[in-house]
Amino acid sequence: PTPLHPSPAFLGGPAEGCPCTPGLGWAGEGPGDGGKNRRVCHAAARLEMGSLWEEFNRLGTEMIVTKAGRRMFPTFQVKLSGLDPLADYVLLMDFIPLDDKRYRYAFHSSSWLAAGRAEPAAPGRVHFHPDSPAKGAQWMRQIVSFDKLKLTNNLLDDNGHIILNSMHRYQPRFHVVFVDPRRDSERFAHQNFKSFSFPETQFMAVTAYQNHRITQLKIASNPFAKGFRDGDPEP
Repeated sequence: PTPLHPSPAFLGGPAEGCPCTPGLGWAGEGPGDGGKNRRVCHAAARLEMGSLWEEFNRLGTEMIVTKAGRRMFPTFQVKLSGLDPLADYVLLMDFIPLDDKRYRYAFHSSSWLAAGRAEPAAPGRVHFHPDSPAKGAQWMRQIVSFDKLKLTNNLLDDNGHIILNSMHRYQPRFHVVFVDPRRDSERFAHQNFKSFSFPETQFMAVTAYQNHRITQLKIASNPFAKGFRDGDPEP
């Protein structure tokens, strides 16, 4: 079948397919990167709300994971360029562990400390943007928002949410996959996608916010947290 549903293995492990450091908020591997298909080799992605992500990153971003699944804030959003307007693309995300440690938060020093080896990796899942597949022109026309994506710590989740271990650090990755119409397209699967990572989107998965400054920043900047602004946020 066409690589419409690439597995995490197809997308490569942490070491493969990782982009160069993004310049000026754009991430991309540049043209001649390892014989990529011309329909993806010029693709570029700019992270939206970059300054907000930076603000969180400086404090040490935390993302809540729940049994039922919780949306990310800030939401992962990108502006795409360099796609073939007439070609079809699938957009998806996955999340890779940043290291092999689990952490705990030390309140007296307001810092994260390594607390042993990571738990076995949760099932590797990918989240497809619900508009996939769509023409390059459509993807480039507006900001692409992954606002339907939810994070869970339920290993038995059957809702298709991204499963993460709490108190572990993750790097979100974004992938652009060209839907290759050729009959033997799986032979070219490795050439038909391009991956982007933005270091400022790394986060710690938690079941409750540990750093009170993260809580304050989320309340101050999240339009959906209005209810918390009037009174005290719940502990």
